[in-house]
Amino acid sequence: MVRSCCSMKQPIMAVSLPWSKYLSFGQLPLSSARKSFIRKPSPYKSIHLIRCCLTSAFIVMDDSKYGNKQIVSLTPWLYDYVLSNVREPGVLKELREETATMCGSQMQVSPDQAQLLAMLVQIMGAQRCIELGVFTGYSSLAVALALPESGCLVACERDEKALEVAKKFYERAGVQHKVRIKHGLAIDSLNSLLSDGEAGSFDFAFIDAEKKMYAEYFELLLQLVRIGGVIVVDNVLWHGKVADPLVTDSKTVGLRHFNKAILEDERKSEKSRTMTNLTSNDAYVASFLRYLNSFHGR
Repeated sequence: MVRSCCSMKQPIMAVSLPWSKYLSFGQLPLSSARKSFIRKPSPYKSIHLIRCCLTSAFIVMDDSKYGNKQIVSLTPWLYDYVLSNVREPGVLKELREETATMCGSQMQVSPDQAQLLAMLVQIMGAQRCIELGVFTGYSSLAVALALPESGCLVACERDEKALEVAKKFYERAGVQHKVRIKHGLAIDSLNSLLSDGEAGSFDFAFIDAEKKMYAEYFELLLQLVRIGGVIVVDNVLWHGKVADPLVTDSKTVGLRHFNKAILEDERKSEKSRTMTNLTSNDAYVASFLRYLNSFHGR
């Protein structure tokens, strides 16, 4: 019989360990290659496993640069609990289940992520939105359902087969009149919108297309999204790969460059821009950027 430590008054474990030892999970120590990348002296004075149970662990890391960091691990069991508390409309559940049978289904955002996007759209009172990288339409359908009847979502996707699934569910949900589909490369769709004179006419944008192109997408969206609008960028931590110096594939490198460019962007002062990184699970991190006055000198 296994007893969960969640029921215990005292923490099952309270330890202070060197960073390199903490990264050795069970009997699987770090490879010598990875150990060489751990800074010496360690950036963490100590790591305290405050609480541990069958479903998660609560960790406090004493960092000399940032102070204490409180981290709750998001295990499959804990994430199941999160999902069980998300109000997912029936049509979205049907779409999610159909997408799960398709190749590339891991690209679909999760119910909690989609509801976060929908909530942002509702809070803003957004009327016009853009999504880059629709796939089968789960997140775009959530946004379309949140838009008012007069709202419009420009849905950009290059995969025609995936778009057919999205179209079917837009119609099933009765929101097809709100969705304007653009089939093709996201960069071409954005340039087309600018050529059509739609600069500054959008309230909200969601980037979830080709990772290597994030910087280009972002620059064009700065022209399309109105002053005071919001741009949400998916996968900026790329499942943790951006922090691993051993990972050097083009997508990861592109995301590192994008993150650095956003951080170091000097075209506006900190008072006119807000950026927040929000982790809703290990695979999803969004950056929210709100530009409160003109960009590009407009």
